[in-house]
Amino acid sequence: MKIVMCASEVVPFAKTGGLADVAGALPLALEKEGQEVIIIMPRYKAIDAAKFNLKKLKDGVLTGVTGKNIKVYFIEKEGYFGRDGLYGDKNGDHQDNLDRFAYYCRKSLDLLKEINFKPEIIHCHDWQSSLVPVFLKTIYAKDPFYQKIRTILTIHNIGYQGLFAKEEFPKLGLDWSFFNMEGLEFYGKVNILKGGMLFSDIINTVSPTYAEEIQTKEFGFGLEGVLDKRRDAVFGILNGLDYDIWNPETDKFIAKNFSRLEPAGKAKDKEDLQSLCKFPLKKDVPLFGIVSRLAEQKGFDILAEGIDEICKMNIQMVILGTGDLKYHEVMQNMVAKYPKVISLALKFDDVLAHKIYAGSDIFLMPSKYEPCGLGQLISLRYGTIPLVFKTGGLADTVNSENGFVFDHYSKIRLVKTIRKAADTFKDKADWAQLVERAMKLDFSWKASAKKYLELYAKTKRK
Repeated sequence: MKIVMCASEVVPFAKTGGLADVAGALPLALEKEGQEVIIIMPRYKAIDAAKFNLKKLKDGVLTGVTGKNIKVYFIEKEGYFGRDGLYGDKNGDHQDNLDRFAYYCRKSLDLLKEINFKPEIIHCHDWQSSLVPVFLKTIYAKDPFYQKIRTILTIHNIGYQGLFAKEEFPKLGLDWSFFNMEGLEFYGKVNILKGGMLFSDIINTVSPTYAEEIQTKEFGFGLEGVLDKRRDAVFGILNGLDYDIWNPETDKFIAKNFSRLEPAGKAKDKEDLQSLCKFPLKKDVPLFGIVSRLAEQKGFDILAEGIDEICKMNIQMVILGTGDLKYHEVMQNMVAKYPKVISLALKFDDVLAHKIYAGSDIFLMPSKYEPCGLGQLISLRYGTIPLVFKTGGLADTVNSENGFVFDHYSKIRLVKTIRKAADTFKDKADWAQLVERAMKLDFSWKASAKKYLELYAKTKRK
């Protein structure tokens, strides 16, 4: 099958979040399944042509390679992409983001004809590439080259929709008849994600539960009505995890490698993490790890409410990440009050993240909503038992057999579940079995790629 991946960020070239991980890893998994995949993305200022051995294909297009032989095409335009920040800078979103990503989508479609690559599927990701299916069924509809191409749109987080003023609509080159309630209009504004949802052949999200959640008023961010109309075309496939990067058997960042069959090394990793955090080296005290944005969506509202009570338990906790200043301050106060219980690293540190996943006993992820989540998948891989709120991808991956789950979002339930996890940790035989069950699970991209191929086949029949 010929597949085009259209994404605004792709690992290893450019990344701000989980979208880049998916857009980078899924093509590699599809290539291993024998598919012919190409990737098209913007060429941002931060993408070093020399580092990635990029070559000029033509004016405005560079090419590179990822995987064994996946061609990556970079759409260039100095005025749009030759600046700091993928979507914005310290002052907020770039004011011309509609122009930037409309240009990227048009040029991506033009490029396919120029290189004579006629795909069966164009797989678009989030609002930045949502104009591809819109343009395909409007501006490009009468061109024979494009007529049998089908599109799938993956929504990674429906909270980000690409909203712009009505006055910018003419920039898209579409007739005003498409600016209405049944088109791209959304409360008087242009909604690019809505356009992608209406014009794509299939809508996909990053976990089965999130696919259901976004069809409700609570999680739909105003687009639940659109999804309800297209409910027969909405699917959810859980993101995979790159087991080449996240593997306790080969991880170069951790103190001691270990595996499900030889788990003893994990104790050394815990000791290493305790030393880094300046904690007492106590084997029998459960060590909780958090790698996260410090934000309400990630559960820091209820964690902040309960943190003083939690710190009075016989536990240790390490937090890595940055976010809202108010949560920085709450946690800094707790570190000052309980320096032998809680450690805080307000930064991004990939090495420390690996050490936390490997050295912690329990991984805390109480997100209010979580489309998929990778933290719990990584922690399971490392035998670090996840403790989560029952939502989105967390609900699809964590249960009483491999972790701890609370289903009412409140400080009381969070504290109660943390206490339960700490008590369970005391029974070493039960805990060892829990760790083994966690490490047996397979959330690799290979399993997810097979499900995507089934969805592509379904899309082709549309």
